[in-house]
Amino acid sequence: MAEHCIHIAGVIGSNPVPPTTKIMKLINPIFKKLHWTEHSKIKMRQYGLSKNKLMGILRKPERKEKGIALGTTAVMRTNKIFFGEKKITLSGAWKKPKRAPGEIWVMFKDTKDFRKIISAWRYPGISKPGEEIPIPEDIRRELMENGDK
Repeated sequence: MAEHCIHIAGVIGSNPVPPTTKIMKLINPIFKKLHWTEHSKIKMRQYGLSKNKLMGILRKPERKEKGIALGTTAVMRTNKIFFGEKKITLSGAWKKPKRAPGEIWVMFKDTKDFRKIISAWRYPGISKPGEEIPIPEDIRRELMENGDK
């Protein structure tokens, strides 16, 4: 039984060699550290959104628009609803509740070292691409008053 030691690193059958610093420099800009503002945390609680849900939207947005605040970007994903229910059985009565229709939006600002999550909200309708971002009035007012704190 052979043990994996440093002197056989890179040999076929041994543990894979770690990536070089050149590759890591290419990967790092993609995965920035996230900074959640207090405003975004409050809105997550208000709309029942988790960090994982919002990170999924940041990773694979359905649409990307210019944010209302200077230098911000807003991304969204439609909260899809699936129809075509089968017969309701005793086991089906305990299934997960249906998703709320509409869109989930996340507004962020990229800096050199991290990505600042400014706000998140649910929009009950379906917005058209290229139009003004459908942002609730309370969030718009708060963002304009507080600026980029």
